[in-house]
Amino acid sequence: MTANRAMQTKDMTVVVTGATGRTGRRVAEAARAAGLTVRPASRAHGFDWDSPAGWADVLRGADAAYLAHPADVGAPAATEAVGRLALEAVALGVRRLVLLSARGEEQAKPTEEALRVPGARWTVVRAAWFAQNFSEGPLAEELRRSGELVFPGDGVPEPFVDVRDVADVVVAALTAGDRYAEQVLEVSGPRLLTFGEAVAEVARAAGRKLAYRPVAARAYGERLAEFGLPPEEVAYLVDLFDSLLDGRNAHLSDGVRQVLGREPRDFTAYAEEAAAAGAWRAD
Repeated sequence: MTANRAMQTKDMTVVVTGATGRTGRRVAEAARAAGLTVRPASRAHGFDWDSPAGWADVLRGADAAYLAHPADVGAPAATEAVGRLALEAVALGVRRLVLLSARGEEQAKPTEEALRVPGARWTVVRAAWFAQNFSEGPLAEELRRSGELVFPGDGVPEPFVDVRDVADVVVAALTAGDRYAEQVLEVSGPRLLTFGEAVAEVARAAGRKLAYRPVAARAYGERLAEFGLPPEEVAYLVDLFDSLLDGRNAHLSDGVRQVLGREPRDFTAYAEEAAAAGAWRAD
């Protein structure tokens, strides 16, 4: 770490929302590795996007905050929550705010706008589809359990990004002073893969037969409804996948190289590491 970077991170406290989740956990790890003091904020730590009364206790005395787009509270509510938290953060002296958003997701644009409150030194990090979606969460569980991934996106290429790269970019934005203030950083992996090609790479790394079966977004929504998801959440996801997987994201972004000065991690390396850790080991 350079002396300049050490001065920037010394005694710096960052609030990390979603600290037990897929991105928040890795942001917390990267922040600690960079010398920051991490203040985790999740339901497990007493933070709730639906309970603004407790936000001040989490924010008070911090220098910066990482905000994971609270998709689980719904798009309009997420926009209101992020805007309200940003205002409270600035009022408490937490002016450095970094929001994780999704590349190409029109539904997330109002939430990005809500972050831009007066006095905030904000940065938006728009990420491509996470590589770790194949090894963590419901899609990974389906793939591991049944040996098949049923999902929209037939033939649509995506530059899957390693969440560790996203976390490194977030921490760089948090610790770089005003260098990335009032900027949108788009991050992706180094190459395009279809979902079928990605599953094939996972299968090679895992050493087992795995398949990808494409379905239309609406048909996927019907499957989700059968699993008990509320109708409004199903409708939101159908609309989201119908738009995100229409080819609009079939291009690379240079945010990782721009911010970190290196190439993003490749999907093959991710798949081999996840397989070695037992991500797709059958029961």
